[in-house]
Amino acid sequence: MAGTASASADVLTFGETMLATQLPGALTVGAQARTTVAGAESNVAIGLARLGHRAAWAGLVGDDEPGRLVLRTLRGEGVDVSRAAAHATAPTGAMLREQRVADLVRVHYWRSGSAASLLTPADIGPALGDGARVLHLTGITCALGPGPLEAVRAAAAHARARGWTVALDVNHRQRLWTAGEAGRALRPLLPHLTVLIASDDELPVVTDASTEGPDGEERAVDALLDAGVREVVVKRGGEGAAFRDRRDVRYSLPALRVPVRDTVGAGDAFCAGYLSGLLDGLPPHERLARANTLGAFAVASDGDWEGLPRRDELGLLAAAPGTAIR
Repeated sequence: MAGTASASADVLTFGETMLATQLPGALTVGAQARTTVAGAESNVAIGLARLGHRAAWAGLVGDDEPGRLVLRTLRGEGVDVSRAAAHATAPTGAMLREQRVADLVRVHYWRSGSAASLLTPADIGPALGDGARVLHLTGITCALGPGPLEAVRAAAAHARARGWTVALDVNHRQRLWTAGEAGRALRPLLPHLTVLIASDDELPVVTDASTEGPDGEERAVDALLDAGVREVVVKRGGEGAAFRDRRDVRYSLPALRVPVRDTVGAGDAFCAGYLSGLLDGLPPHERLARANTLGAFAVASDGDWEGLPRRDELGLLAAAPGTAIR
């Protein structure tokens, strides 16, 4: 284990965090690389920890140097990894990200047979026993294999039975599984969910409703709310985001306009902002505003999580371009 257990977290999450190699150009021409770590769930945990929330990550890494880098990085960012563990034989996963041309990014993964792909419900039992206000899940973990999928299902049922807020970011990855496979895995989770977060093009993955035509998104959200989800948050990229709940409360906010440097990790940042607003008791439109703010920080910065703000920096994007804060 990575350390001694801690008190109940504000947010508990788990999944795969990998060794990440980031290149400013194509690998084939020998672009110089920067080494870091990345993973959807740990990106969210870092974003929350930077805003002062108690975030815990309970994933599996390999008993290797990349695994030690993952745990050290998360500890350094204030994330509780006391319930994370190292697998004795399976390696830590890896990814390579190329800035191929302009702002087009190409990502390659080496995660088959990784430690995280062998995660089971027993591995996350201690973290669930510690308790949390919010359980954050993603579709990526469900795609890693039968063990991780069962871990997600067990965690969602455990959390819902105890009255926690359960949030799922669909986060569909076509390189991991098809939309049909994802839908069959994720739809049984819907009755356990408090919050479902999806980009507009991910809505068909988790609903049988057609999303074609001007009312397509409306029908998809209707289907999710009818399935038991309490509130649905739709990410619309550069167009902003929308909220609707079972009381038919609706909000839509435009995205903040910032120079785009790196879009990878923006969805995770958005989730961190939304969950932060939820923990702070903000009304839905203010949660969306914070989510949009963190998403803007992510796309205007290099890296998946490195540019995310601390709480006293949330207002920085209101400054005029080129401002020097002295």
